[in-house]
Amino acid sequence: MQVLTNTTFEKVAFQWPAGFYSDGIHIGLRRKKPDFGWLFSKVPASAAGTYTTNQFQAAPTKLTKQMIDQNHQLQGLLLNSAVANSCTGAQGWQNAMQEQTWLANKLAIAPSLIGVASTGLIGAQLPMEKIKNGLPQLTPTKSDAVTYAVLTTDKHPKTVCVQCELGGQLVTITGFAKGSGMIHPKMATMLGFVTTDAQIDGDVLQALLSENVDQTFNQITVDGDTSTNDMVVTLANGLADNPSLVAGTTNYQTFSEAFHFVLGELAKQIAADGEGATKLVECNVDHAATASDGQQIAKAIVGSNLVKAAIFGEDPNWGRIISTIGATDAAIDINTVDIEMNGILLVHNSLAVDFDLTTVQQSLQDARIMINVDLHHGLASGQAWGCDLTYNYVKINASYHT
Repeated sequence: MQVLTNTTFEKVAFQWPAGFYSDGIHIGLRRKKPDFGWLFSKVPASAAGTYTTNQFQAAPTKLTKQMIDQNHQLQGLLLNSAVANSCTGAQGWQNAMQEQTWLANKLAIAPSLIGVASTGLIGAQLPMEKIKNGLPQLTPTKSDAVTYAVLTTDKHPKTVCVQCELGGQLVTITGFAKGSGMIHPKMATMLGFVTTDAQIDGDVLQALLSENVDQTFNQITVDGDTSTNDMVVTLANGLADNPSLVAGTTNYQTFSEAFHFVLGELAKQIAADGEGATKLVECNVDHAATASDGQQIAKAIVGSNLVKAAIFGEDPNWGRIISTIGATDAAIDINTVDIEMNGILLVHNSLAVDFDLTTVQQSLQDARIMINVDLHHGLASGQAWGCDLTYNYVKINASYHT
Protein backbone atom coordinates (compact mmCIF):
# COMPACT_ATOMS: atom_id res chain seq x y z
CA MET A 1 0.00 0.00 0.00
CA GLN A 2 1.10 3.57 -0.70
CA VAL A 3 0.57 5.38 2.58
CA LEU A 4 -0.71 8.95 2.39
CA THR A 5 0.79 10.99 5.22
CA ASN A 6 -1.39 12.84 7.71
CA THR A 7 -4.49 10.91 6.73
CA THR A 8 -6.58 8.10 8.16
CA PHE A 9 -6.69 6.14 4.91
CA GLU A 10 -4.35 4.58 2.36
CA LYS A 11 -4.33 4.85 -1.41
CA VAL A 12 -4.03 1.41 -3.00
CA ALA A 13 -4.02 -0.20 -6.44
CA PHE A 14 -7.37 -0.34 -8.25
CA GLN A 15 -9.67 -3.02 -6.89
CA TRP A 16 -13.41 -3.36 -6.41
CA PRO A 17 -14.84 -3.37 -2.88
CA ALA A 18 -16.26 -6.66 -1.60
CA GLY A 19 -19.32 -7.78 -3.53
CA PHE A 20 -18.92 -5.48 -6.55
CA TYR A 21 -18.45 -6.76 -10.09
CA SER A 22 -18.19 -5.15 -13.52
CA ASP A 23 -17.36 -5.65 -17.17
CA GLY A 24 -16.76 -3.56 -20.27
CA ILE A 25 -16.98 -4.75 -23.88
CA HIS A 26 -17.28 -3.54 -27.48
CA ILE A 27 -20.71 -3.92 -29.12
CA GLY A 28 -20.31 -1.60 -32.09
CA LEU A 29 -21.43 1.75 -30.66
CA ARG A 30 -17.89 2.99 -31.32
CA ARG A 31 -15.56 1.78 -34.03
CA LYS A 32 -13.15 -0.41 -32.09
CA LYS A 33 -13.05 0.66 -28.45
CA PRO A 34 -15.08 -0.64 -25.46
CA ASP A 35 -18.45 1.10 -25.44
CA PHE A 36 -20.78 -0.90 -23.19
CA GLY A 37 -20.55 -2.13 -19.62
CA TRP A 38 -22.12 -2.84 -16.30
CA LEU A 39 -21.41 -2.38 -12.61
CA PHE A 40 -23.34 -4.22 -9.90
CA SER A 41 -23.34 -5.37 -6.31
CA LYS A 42 -24.33 -8.89 -5.32
CA VAL A 43 -26.67 -7.37 -2.72
CA PRO A 44 -28.78 -4.19 -2.82
CA ALA A 45 -26.69 -1.15 -1.88
CA SER A 46 -27.41 2.19 -0.29
CA ALA A 47 -27.35 4.70 -3.12
CA ALA A 48 -26.89 8.43 -3.56
CA GLY A 49 -26.65 10.63 -6.61
CA THR A 50 -26.15 14.15 -7.88
CA TYR A 51 -27.28 15.22 -11.33
CA THR A 52 -26.91 17.89 -13.98
CA THR A 53 -29.07 20.99 -13.68
CA ASN A 54 -29.16 21.37 -17.45
CA GLN A 55 -32.86 21.72 -18.37
CA PHE A 56 -32.44 19.16 -21.16
CA GLN A 57 -31.64 16.40 -18.70
CA ALA A 58 -31.07 13.12 -20.56
CA ALA A 59 -33.42 10.15 -20.20
CA PRO A 60 -30.91 7.86 -18.43
CA THR A 61 -30.05 10.59 -15.94
CA LYS A 62 -33.72 11.22 -15.17
CA LEU A 63 -34.41 7.51 -14.80
CA THR A 64 -31.51 6.86 -12.45
CA LYS A 65 -32.46 9.86 -10.34
CA GLN A 66 -36.02 8.55 -10.05
CA MET A 67 -34.81 5.13 -8.93
CA ILE A 68 -32.41 6.49 -6.30
CA ASP A 69 -34.91 9.04 -4.99
CA GLN A 70 -37.45 6.28 -4.23
CA ASN A 71 -35.58 4.81 -1.25
CA HIS A 72 -31.88 5.47 -1.84
CA GLN A 73 -31.19 1.91 -2.97
CA LEU A 74 -29.63 0.55 -6.15
CA GLN A 75 -27.92 -2.68 -7.14
CA GLY A 76 -26.85 -2.39 -10.78
CA LEU A 77 -25.93 0.15 -13.44
CA LEU A 78 -25.87 -0.28 -17.23
CA LEU A 79 -23.45 2.07 -18.98
CA ASN A 80 -22.68 3.06 -22.56
CA SER A 81 -20.62 5.59 -24.46
CA ALA A 82 -20.99 7.02 -28.01
CA VAL A 83 -24.75 7.79 -27.70
CA ALA A 84 -26.04 10.09 -24.93
CA ASN A 85 -29.75 9.25 -25.31
CA SER A 86 -30.42 12.94 -24.72
CA CYS A 87 -33.06 15.05 -26.50
CA THR A 88 -34.57 11.82 -27.80
CA GLY A 89 -38.19 12.31 -26.66
CA ALA A 90 -40.60 9.56 -25.67
CA GLN A 91 -38.63 6.94 -27.60
CA GLY A 92 -35.47 7.74 -25.68
CA TRP A 93 -37.31 7.37 -22.37
CA GLN A 94 -38.77 4.02 -23.45
CA ASN A 95 -35.30 2.86 -24.51
CA ALA A 96 -33.82 3.75 -21.11
CA MET A 97 -36.59 1.82 -19.34
CA GLN A 98 -36.06 -1.12 -21.69
CA GLU A 99 -32.39 -1.20 -20.77
CA GLN A 100 -33.41 -1.16 -17.12
CA THR A 101 -35.77 -4.11 -17.63
CA TRP A 102 -33.24 -6.14 -19.58
CA LEU A 103 -30.56 -5.74 -16.92
CA ALA A 104 -33.03 -6.45 -14.11
CA ASN A 105 -33.97 -9.70 -15.85
CA LYS A 106 -30.32 -10.64 -16.31
CA LEU A 107 -29.61 -10.11 -12.59
CA ALA A 108 -33.02 -11.48 -11.50
CA ILE A 109 -33.79 -8.39 -9.41
CA ALA A 110 -36.44 -5.66 -9.40
CA PRO A 111 -36.13 -2.99 -12.13
CA SER A 112 -36.30 -0.34 -9.39
CA LEU A 113 -32.80 -1.43 -8.33
CA ILE A 114 -31.32 -0.66 -11.77
CA GLY A 115 -29.85 2.63 -13.00
CA VAL A 116 -28.72 3.63 -16.49
CA ALA A 117 -25.97 6.01 -17.59
CA SER A 118 -25.14 7.13 -21.13
CA THR A 119 -22.65 9.56 -22.65
CA GLY A 120 -21.82 10.62 -26.18
CA LEU A 121 -23.60 12.32 -29.05
CA ILE A 122 -26.76 14.28 -28.15
CA GLY A 123 -29.88 13.70 -30.25
CA ALA A 124 -29.26 10.13 -31.46
CA GLN A 125 -31.43 7.18 -30.45
CA LEU A 126 -29.76 4.19 -28.82
CA PRO A 127 -29.21 1.24 -31.21
CA MET A 128 -31.31 -1.10 -29.08
CA GLU A 129 -30.59 -4.24 -31.08
CA LYS A 130 -26.87 -3.87 -30.38
CA ILE A 131 -27.58 -3.33 -26.69
CA LYS A 132 -29.91 -6.34 -26.53
CA ASN A 133 -27.27 -8.52 -28.20
CA GLY A 134 -24.53 -7.09 -26.00
CA LEU A 135 -26.16 -7.81 -22.65
CA PRO A 136 -25.56 -11.61 -22.69
CA GLN A 137 -21.87 -10.93 -23.34
CA LEU A 138 -21.41 -9.04 -20.04
CA THR A 139 -19.80 -11.17 -17.34
CA PRO A 140 -19.19 -10.53 -13.62
CA THR A 141 -15.48 -9.71 -13.48
CA LYS A 142 -13.21 -7.91 -11.03
CA SER A 143 -11.40 -6.11 -13.86
CA ASP A 144 -11.36 -2.37 -14.62
CA ALA A 145 -12.78 -2.88 -18.14
CA VAL A 146 -15.93 -0.85 -17.40
CA THR A 147 -13.79 2.24 -16.78
CA TYR A 148 -12.86 2.18 -20.48
CA ALA A 149 -16.39 1.52 -21.71
CA VAL A 150 -17.64 5.01 -20.78
CA LEU A 151 -14.87 7.05 -22.42
CA THR A 152 -15.55 9.50 -25.26
CA THR A 153 -12.78 12.00 -26.06
CA ASP A 154 -10.96 11.07 -22.84
CA LYS A 155 -7.35 9.98 -23.24
CA HIS A 156 -7.66 7.51 -20.36
CA PRO A 157 -9.99 6.45 -17.51
CA LYS A 158 -9.96 8.32 -14.21
CA THR A 159 -9.71 5.92 -11.27
CA VAL A 160 -8.79 5.97 -7.59
CA CYS A 161 -9.01 3.45 -4.76
CA VAL A 162 -8.45 3.91 -1.01
CA GLN A 163 -8.85 1.78 2.09
CA CYS A 164 -9.48 2.65 5.72
CA GLU A 165 -10.36 0.84 8.94
CA LEU A 166 -13.79 1.40 10.45
CA GLY A 167 -14.72 -0.35 13.67
CA GLY A 168 -11.99 -2.91 13.14
CA GLN A 169 -13.13 -3.73 9.59
CA LEU A 170 -11.22 -2.91 6.39
CA VAL A 171 -13.32 -0.72 4.09
CA THR A 172 -12.57 -0.06 0.42
CA ILE A 173 -13.73 2.94 -1.61
CA THR A 174 -13.21 2.76 -5.37
CA GLY A 175 -14.21 5.42 -7.89
CA PHE A 176 -13.99 5.98 -11.60
CA ALA A 177 -15.12 8.77 -13.88
CA LYS A 178 -15.17 9.96 -17.44
CA GLY A 179 -15.05 13.52 -18.64
CA SER A 180 -12.95 15.59 -20.99
CA GLY A 181 -15.22 18.18 -22.62
CA MET A 182 -18.53 19.89 -21.75
CA ILE A 183 -17.17 20.27 -18.23
CA HIS A 184 -18.64 23.05 -16.12
CA PRO A 185 -20.71 21.10 -13.64
CA LYS A 186 -23.73 22.11 -11.64
CA MET A 187 -24.37 19.30 -9.14
CA ALA A 188 -22.07 16.78 -10.86
CA THR A 189 -19.73 16.45 -13.80
CA MET A 190 -20.02 14.14 -16.75
CA LEU A 191 -20.17 10.60 -15.30
CA GLY A 192 -18.69 9.55 -11.96
CA PHE A 193 -19.21 6.34 -10.00
CA VAL A 194 -18.05 5.54 -6.48
CA THR A 195 -18.43 2.12 -4.88
CA THR A 196 -17.74 1.06 -1.31
CA ASP A 197 -18.37 -1.92 0.93
CA ALA A 198 -18.95 0.39 3.90
CA GLN A 199 -22.22 0.16 5.78
CA ILE A 200 -24.05 3.50 5.69
CA ASP A 201 -27.72 4.43 5.34
CA GLY A 202 -28.81 5.92 2.03
CA ASP A 203 -29.92 9.27 3.41
CA VAL A 204 -26.62 9.71 5.28
CA LEU A 205 -24.72 8.78 2.11
CA GLN A 206 -26.76 11.29 0.08
CA ALA A 207 -25.92 14.14 2.44
CA LEU A 208 -22.24 13.20 2.37
CA LEU A 209 -22.16 12.97 -1.44
CA SER A 210 -23.95 16.28 -1.97
CA GLU A 211 -21.61 18.10 0.41
CA ASN A 212 -18.46 16.67 -1.17
CA VAL A 213 -19.58 17.12 -4.78
CA ASP A 214 -19.92 20.84 -4.10
CA GLN A 215 -16.28 20.97 -2.98
CA THR A 216 -14.83 18.73 -5.71
CA PHE A 217 -16.71 17.97 -8.94
CA ASN A 218 -18.51 21.31 -8.86
CA GLN A 219 -15.17 23.11 -8.61
CA ILE A 220 -13.71 21.98 -11.94
CA THR A 221 -14.17 23.46 -15.37
CA VAL A 222 -12.77 22.71 -18.81
CA ASP A 223 -14.84 24.77 -21.22
CA GLY A 224 -17.74 26.35 -19.34
CA ASP A 225 -20.39 24.00 -20.78
CA THR A 226 -22.71 21.86 -18.64
CA SER A 227 -23.66 18.51 -20.16
CA THR A 228 -27.18 17.07 -20.34
CA ASN A 229 -25.96 13.76 -18.90
CA ASP A 230 -23.84 14.78 -15.89
CA MET A 231 -24.25 12.42 -12.96
CA VAL A 232 -22.34 11.11 -9.95
CA VAL A 233 -23.65 7.93 -8.30
CA THR A 234 -22.38 6.28 -5.12
CA LEU A 235 -23.20 2.72 -4.03
CA ALA A 236 -22.45 1.32 -0.55
CA ASN A 237 -23.33 -2.37 -0.07
CA GLY A 238 -22.28 -2.79 3.58
CA LEU A 239 -20.36 -6.04 3.02
CA ALA A 240 -17.35 -4.78 5.00
CA ASP A 241 -19.60 -5.34 8.04
CA ASN A 242 -18.46 -2.20 9.81
CA PRO A 243 -20.78 -0.51 12.33
CA SER A 244 -23.25 1.60 10.35
CA LEU A 245 -21.79 5.07 9.88
CA VAL A 246 -23.43 7.89 11.80
CA ALA A 247 -22.58 11.57 11.33
CA GLY A 248 -20.54 13.02 14.18
CA THR A 249 -18.68 9.81 15.04
CA THR A 250 -14.97 9.07 14.60
CA ASN A 251 -15.70 6.32 12.06
CA TYR A 252 -17.85 8.70 10.02
CA GLN A 253 -15.09 11.34 10.03
CA THR A 254 -12.54 8.76 8.85
CA PHE A 255 -14.83 7.61 6.04
CA SER A 256 -15.68 11.20 5.13
CA GLU A 257 -12.00 12.10 4.72
CA ALA A 258 -11.37 9.08 2.50
CA PHE A 259 -14.54 9.72 0.47
CA HIS A 260 -13.61 13.37 -0.06
CA PHE A 261 -10.16 12.33 -1.27
CA VAL A 262 -11.67 9.93 -3.84
CA LEU A 263 -14.01 12.57 -5.27
CA GLY A 264 -11.27 15.20 -5.28
CA GLU A 265 -8.83 12.95 -7.11
CA LEU A 266 -11.41 12.05 -9.76
CA ALA A 267 -12.26 15.73 -10.23
CA LYS A 268 -8.62 16.71 -10.70
CA GLN A 269 -8.06 13.85 -13.14
CA ILE A 270 -10.99 15.07 -15.25
CA ALA A 271 -9.62 18.62 -15.29
CA ALA A 272 -6.15 17.40 -16.24
CA ASP A 273 -7.61 15.34 -19.11
CA GLY A 274 -9.60 18.23 -20.57
CA GLU A 275 -9.90 18.13 -24.34
CA GLY A 276 -6.60 19.21 -25.85
CA ALA A 277 -5.17 20.09 -22.43
CA THR A 278 -1.46 20.03 -21.66
CA LYS A 279 -1.58 21.42 -18.11
CA LEU A 280 -3.67 20.99 -14.97
CA VAL A 281 -4.38 24.38 -13.37
CA GLU A 282 -5.14 24.55 -9.65
CA CYS A 283 -6.28 27.77 -8.00
CA ASN A 284 -6.33 28.31 -4.25
CA VAL A 285 -8.01 31.37 -2.79
CA ASP A 286 -7.27 32.28 0.85
CA HIS A 287 -8.76 34.79 3.28
CA ALA A 288 -12.02 35.27 1.41
CA ALA A 289 -15.03 36.82 3.14
CA THR A 290 -17.03 33.58 2.73
CA ALA A 291 -16.41 30.06 1.45
CA SER A 292 -18.81 30.79 -1.40
CA ASP A 293 -16.73 33.82 -2.41
CA GLY A 294 -13.54 31.78 -2.29
CA GLN A 295 -14.99 29.03 -4.43
CA GLN A 296 -16.51 31.49 -6.89
CA ILE A 297 -13.24 33.33 -7.44
CA ALA A 298 -11.17 30.15 -7.74
CA LYS A 299 -13.52 28.66 -10.34
CA ALA A 300 -13.75 31.94 -12.26
CA ILE A 301 -9.95 32.05 -12.57
CA VAL A 302 -9.51 28.48 -13.82
CA GLY A 303 -12.50 29.00 -16.12
CA SER A 304 -11.32 32.21 -17.76
CA ASN A 305 -10.43 31.64 -21.41
CA LEU A 306 -7.88 34.46 -21.19
CA VAL A 307 -6.18 32.89 -18.18
CA LYS A 308 -6.31 29.44 -19.78
CA ALA A 309 -4.78 30.73 -23.02
CA ALA A 310 -2.03 32.55 -21.11
CA ILE A 311 -1.18 29.35 -19.23
CA PHE A 312 -0.93 27.47 -22.53
CA GLY A 313 1.36 30.19 -23.88
CA GLU A 314 3.43 30.15 -20.65
CA ASP A 315 2.76 33.85 -20.21
CA PRO A 316 2.56 35.10 -16.57
CA ASN A 317 0.00 37.76 -17.46
CA TRP A 318 -1.41 38.36 -13.98
CA GLY A 319 -3.64 41.14 -15.26
CA ARG A 320 -5.98 38.49 -16.61
CA ILE A 321 -6.21 36.91 -13.16
CA ILE A 322 -6.90 40.09 -11.24
CA SER A 323 -9.46 41.30 -13.78
CA THR A 324 -11.26 37.95 -13.45
CA ILE A 325 -11.36 38.39 -9.68
CA GLY A 326 -12.85 41.85 -10.09
CA ALA A 327 -15.48 40.60 -12.53
CA THR A 328 -17.05 38.36 -9.88
CA ASP A 329 -19.56 39.62 -7.32
CA ALA A 330 -17.46 38.31 -4.43
CA ALA A 331 -16.65 40.71 -1.60
CA ILE A 332 -13.04 41.94 -1.95
CA ASP A 333 -10.83 44.82 -0.94
CA ILE A 334 -9.34 46.08 -4.20
CA ASN A 335 -6.21 47.24 -2.36
CA THR A 336 -5.20 43.99 -0.64
CA VAL A 337 -4.98 41.24 -3.29
CA ASP A 338 -1.83 39.10 -3.57
CA ILE A 339 -1.24 36.72 -6.50
CA GLU A 340 1.36 33.96 -6.79
CA MET A 341 2.01 31.68 -9.73
CA ASN A 342 3.87 28.44 -8.98
CA GLY A 343 5.00 29.95 -5.69
CA ILE A 344 6.41 33.13 -7.24
CA LEU A 345 4.86 36.39 -6.03
CA LEU A 346 3.60 38.54 -8.93
CA VAL A 347 1.22 40.92 -7.16
CA HIS A 348 1.22 42.34 -3.62
CA ASN A 349 -1.56 44.58 -2.33
CA SER A 350 -3.00 44.68 -5.86
CA LEU A 351 0.21 46.16 -7.31
CA ALA A 352 2.89 44.56 -9.48
CA VAL A 353 6.11 43.43 -7.82
CA ASP A 354 9.46 42.78 -9.47
CA PHE A 355 9.93 39.18 -10.54
CA ASP A 356 12.23 37.32 -12.89
CA LEU A 357 10.21 36.77 -16.07
CA THR A 358 12.39 33.92 -17.31
CA THR A 359 12.04 32.01 -14.04
CA VAL A 360 8.25 32.29 -14.07
CA GLN A 361 8.02 31.31 -17.74
CA GLN A 362 10.16 28.25 -17.10
CA SER A 363 7.91 27.22 -14.21
CA LEU A 364 4.90 27.50 -16.51
CA GLN A 365 6.33 24.67 -18.60
CA ASP A 366 5.30 22.29 -15.81
CA ALA A 367 2.32 19.96 -16.31
CA ARG A 368 0.73 21.31 -13.12
CA ILE A 369 0.28 25.06 -12.61
CA MET A 370 -0.57 26.51 -9.21
CA ILE A 371 -2.24 29.92 -8.83
CA ASN A 372 -2.54 31.21 -5.26
CA VAL A 373 -4.65 34.24 -4.45
CA ASP A 374 -4.75 35.88 -1.01
CA LEU A 375 -7.59 38.37 -0.66
CA HIS A 376 -6.76 39.44 2.92
CA HIS A 377 -10.49 39.99 3.41
CA GLY A 378 -11.72 37.20 5.70
CA LEU A 379 -11.08 33.72 7.02
CA ALA A 380 -12.61 31.50 4.31
CA SER A 381 -10.97 29.75 1.39
CA GLY A 382 -11.81 28.17 -1.95
CA GLN A 383 -10.25 25.80 -4.46
CA ALA A 384 -10.87 24.90 -8.09
CA TRP A 385 -9.24 23.03 -10.96
CA GLY A 386 -9.13 23.54 -14.71
CA CYS A 387 -6.77 23.23 -17.65
CA ASP A 388 -5.14 25.30 -20.34
CA LEU A 389 -6.88 26.21 -23.60
CA THR A 390 -5.03 24.82 -26.61
CA TYR A 391 -5.34 24.78 -30.38
CA ASN A 392 -6.23 21.10 -30.12
CA TYR A 393 -9.38 21.86 -28.11
CA VAL A 394 -10.79 23.73 -31.11
CA LYS A 395 -9.72 20.94 -33.46
CA ILE A 396 -11.45 18.25 -31.37
CA ASN A 397 -14.72 20.16 -31.04
CA ALA A 398 -14.80 21.44 -34.61
CA SER A 399 -15.31 17.85 -35.78
CA TYR A 400 -16.95 16.12 -32.78
CA HIS A 401 -20.15 15.19 -34.65
CA THR A 402 -18.39 13.91 -37.76
